[in-house]
Amino acid sequence: MALFENTPSDPPPLSAIPSAENINAAPPYLSTSPYLPTQSQPRSPPFAQAQSQSHARPYRFSFYSNALSATIHARSLSELPADGQSFEELFNGVGGAGGGAPGMPKTPDPGVDSQGYFGQPSDAGTSTANKSNKLGYPDDGAEGNTWWLDVQSPTDEEMKVLSKVFQIHPLTSEDIQMEESREKIELFRTYYLVCFRSFDQDPYSPTHLEPLNMYVVVFREGILSFHHRPTPHPQNVRRRIKQLKDYISVTADWISYALIDDITDAFGPLIRGIEYEVDAIDELVLIINNSEHDSTSMNRSDMLRRIGTCRKKVMGLLRLMGNKADVVKGLAKRCNENWRVAPTGDIGLYLSDIQDHLITMTQNLNHYEKILSRSHSNYLAQISIEMTDANNQINDVLSKLTALGTVLIPMNLITGIWGMNVHVPGQGLDGYGWFAAIVAALAAIAIIGGYTTYKLMTRR
Repeated sequence: MALFENTPSDPPPLSAIPSAENINAAPPYLSTSPYLPTQSQPRSPPFAQAQSQSHARPYRFSFYSNALSATIHARSLSELPADGQSFEELFNGVGGAGGGAPGMPKTPDPGVDSQGYFGQPSDAGTSTANKSNKLGYPDDGAEGNTWWLDVQSPTDEEMKVLSKVFQIHPLTSEDIQMEESREKIELFRTYYLVCFRSFDQDPYSPTHLEPLNMYVVVFREGILSFHHRPTPHPQNVRRRIKQLKDYISVTADWISYALIDDITDAFGPLIRGIEYEVDAIDELVLIINNSEHDSTSMNRSDMLRRIGTCRKKVMGLLRLMGNKADVVKGLAKRCNENWRVAPTGDIGLYLSDIQDHLITMTQNLNHYEKILSRSHSNYLAQISIEMTDANNQINDVLSKLTALGTVLIPMNLITGIWGMNVHVPGQGLDGYGWFAAIVAALAAIAIIGGYTTYKLMTRR
């Protein structure tokens, strides 16, 4: 069962709503295509069983067309067409059961042609505006139907079907299936591929800020986008199309630009947050020593943790930014060259604006990394100075204790000698003469030793 994404003021067309019989039956794929399943193939389970099984699966397919008033969300490819509608009619903007979509002329069913997907319409019964050139593209100036199929986590079988129907090169299919992480732009005979890297934007997810690759296959009439994890970029672009559709011409090149622009804009809030954190750290590093004595150790550990976390975010974003500016620059450069499949119109100006944003963000991140590196070094230097001061104070106390021990050692030696269990001078004599002499000698040693120690310590 397909789900329609629409505004409250625009109800979905009746021809686009599948019936219960259509859910039980096999989907009406293009009957003339050798790659898509037909009605003679095995049917799906009964309606109740299929409905209970389908609710456990996510909506992995989203189909947008400027001939439809709503975006179709489906769990499988078979749920995209409406009742009595083939895939060819869906992509060409023709309504189900032979009825045309709002604002779209009724066109005959073309056959499959090796020069392009879904074939080309014949000259008979086709207006000049709908005629295509031999490469499968509508003539310049023709107002054709623009479609967009977004696929999440495509299976090998789905990629095989889409690759054969849309004449996708095996290298492109391999990059999508193997989740090629290198950002690039590649031009082929009937389309161009944009591999652009985003990230997981959920701050509560364990995979936050981890790379998420977007693969955009751009034809002249529409685009295919692939990603292997949920991402808000397709929904953001569709929302932007709804807001600007009365002021712009929604083409496949514009949709690809909007995807790249939305991915670029996703870095903005993170970079602004890093800017505020970097400014706070740069100020706190200089005043952290003025905090209360009881919370000094806590402030030190918190500051080191904040610096380390912020530097980790900066390095992660720098890794995500990668060579995005070079990819966009290459795509904008091909707009000015004589490439048939390259973007046309003012898309080159839009891409140049994205390139400027990417260069600015990369420069800002490098600047923040330098500030954090300087703050980290300054903070560690302050800690090292504090430890040196503490060591000097300990050494001063130990030197005083050493001097005191030096004074007490001769006194201890004298008392130890006269305290031995042997015959010593003065033993057995009456009076306190010897005792007074020993005490006087000890006092003299203490006075002389203390004075000498004081002179030596004050001289330093």
